[in-house]
Amino acid sequence: MRRLVLKMSISIDGFVGTAAGNIDWIFKSTDDAATAWTVDMIKQAGLHIMGSRTFKDMAAWWPTSTEPFAAPMNEIPKAVFSRSGKLGSSTQALQDAIRANGNKHDAKSADTQTWADAEVIGGDLAAGIERLKKQEGGFILAHGGASFAQSLVATGLIDEYQLLVHPVALGKGLPLFNALKDPLALELVQAKTFRSGAAAHVYRPAQS
Repeated sequence: MRRLVLKMSISIDGFVGTAAGNIDWIFKSTDDAATAWTVDMIKQAGLHIMGSRTFKDMAAWWPTSTEPFAAPMNEIPKAVFSRSGKLGSSTQALQDAIRANGNKHDAKSADTQTWADAEVIGGDLAAGIERLKKQEGGFILAHGGASFAQSLVATGLIDEYQLLVHPVALGKGLPLFNALKDPLALELVQAKTFRSGAAAHVYRPAQS
């Protein structure tokens, strides 16, 4: 059975975005080493999944991007979860990415096929995840938005959390674990710090 891995950038006080959805604080502490760690993890995935709003953002960004993330983001198959069966509107995160990295694009290099071929999955989220887990292939890598990530956490189906913790406290914002009904015990299986002050923490649910 395939594993479900959630990849998120997160503040030291547990938020994945400001109350308004801004993620500009992420780019201030992401260096080449942190980028290389993330790219190495992304390219091992067999399937990218995301919510409909994040999918729309990424489909508008990655096909022409010249950033190191672009190749694995464009080449690996996608699935998008949407209760309505339609794609949502763009988010504040896209605008923050454009401001931080908007010059790293080349329209001539557009790579859109896997985005066009993405499976759109409606209905119950847990049932959809369980079906994907039963398929053959590499692990399933989930990308936020906050709402989609919170819903995934609530299903109890995440096998691994890959969190890039940034050296900033937001005070308030969009939490990752607010949908938990009970405390979630986790085991730290990997930790790596970077010169920028960011730290990669990989957790798996603790064995009872």
